[in-house]
Amino acid sequence: MTDGGIDEGKRATLRRFAALGAATPLVRLSTDDASETREAIVGYLATTPGAHFSKIRDDLQLGTGETQHHLRKLEADGAIEHRKDGEYKRYFSAGRFSAFEQRALGYLRRETPRKTLIALLRDPDASGGDLAEFAGVSRSAVSKHAAELESAGVLSRSDGYELRRPETLLTLLVRYADSFGPDAVAFAGDADELVRYDA
Repeated sequence: MTDGGIDEGKRATLRRFAALGAATPLVRLSTDDASETREAIVGYLATTPGAHFSKIRDDLQLGTGETQHHLRKLEADGAIEHRKDGEYKRYFSAGRFSAFEQRALGYLRRETPRKTLIALLRDPDASGGDLAEFAGVSRSAVSKHAAELESAGVLSRSDGYELRRPETLLTLLVRYADSFGPDAVAFAGDADELVRYDA
């Protein structure tokens, strides 16, 4: 334990993300624990946009009340913002993402919708069966998630499955691949093959 009551593992995690947070114009690097924690949250959200409350708390090794306090303070200061996503509150750096990007990031943080979107980026003509096989779920699960993605404006099902703003989805997946998981990292490694350039 440190003299401030924070164990060394937690302090190392907070310092790593605080270094990112300090680079954000809305946050000043400081030496007190409260400022360091808030800078860590800002830095964490810079690399993990759309994380929900529990993920922030757990990844930064914070207590529930501590997390609530700092998120409220950061929102009041205009450093971060949140968007309701069903039962979740998803947090973002303030003013960084459009409404579409915030919705898309929320779905990219969920395994089956993310795999569905990756499959459609890889093969825009993929069928429901193809998507189910790629995601490792039933066709009814694909249909349920596709309906949610359609309601969110990320997907159209008027003629098969068609992504809305595929370039934006590709950019978000590649830019934040490490925060999504191995499937996104593998996709990011192949993404250059999916980009078409006009001659």
